[in-house]
Amino acid sequence: MIDTHCHIDLYKNPIKIIQDCEKSGITVLGMTNLPSHFEMGYPHVIPYKKIRLALGMHPLYVEQHENEYPAFLRNLSKTSYIGEVGLDFSKEGFSTKEIQLKSFHRILNELKGKKKILSIHSRRAEKEVFNLLLEYNIKNAIFHWYSGPLSLIDEIVKSGYYFSINPAMIKSVNGKKIISKIPLNKILTETDGPFVEVNSRIVVPNDIVFIIEYLSVLLAKTFKEIELLIQDNFNILIGSIK
Repeated sequence: MIDTHCHIDLYKNPIKIIQDCEKSGITVLGMTNLPSHFEMGYPHVIPYKKIRLALGMHPLYVEQHENEYPAFLRNLSKTSYIGEVGLDFSKEGFSTKEIQLKSFHRILNELKGKKKILSIHSRRAEKEVFNLLLEYNIKNAIFHWYSGPLSLIDEIVKSGYYFSINPAMIKSVNGKKIISKIPLNKILTETDGPFVEVNSRIVVPNDIVFIIEYLSVLLAKTFKEIELLIQDNFNILIGSIK
């Protein structure tokens, strides 16, 4: 199983999460919210084959971006994964809209032409994020927990980008509508742990099983078929940066 968006560093016991994933054979892309967080976590994930750490500049942390940017640059060569990055124009992030845009332009300009995979935050800013990815010719991106217009999904797909779906999406009406619009070859799985709950507890990467079970019923396929489908999608994406 594959968890393409999980904040391992924000669990109470990150090392246990990593060890459990390694034992279960789950591939995890660990997101970070700031480069300084990446620097703290990076030494801990090096010994593990299945854990990859992403270098992040979360839009809701934008007021720290200026100070963090040197750390972003010096760590860029250490990972093929960038995340969590993007824009947030929801009520929570709208007051920093202009600073976010300036920072995201700067990040994308640095990534232009580099073989990286981006995990994208796009809450209430889906069209803006999408247009900027195209403007900077970003080849590989995963729209994490997409909640935007259904009409934009086809455009995102045509541009070659992916969507990662999580246990919260399979329980919401809007989430189910979005999932049904995503072509099979563009679906990936995520937990967004520890920000999602399943069965009244905090989600862990092993809970990807719930998404696979949901997709198997939705698509009338076996659990193994869905598992292999997600694996194939992920392998194709990974192959694009080799």
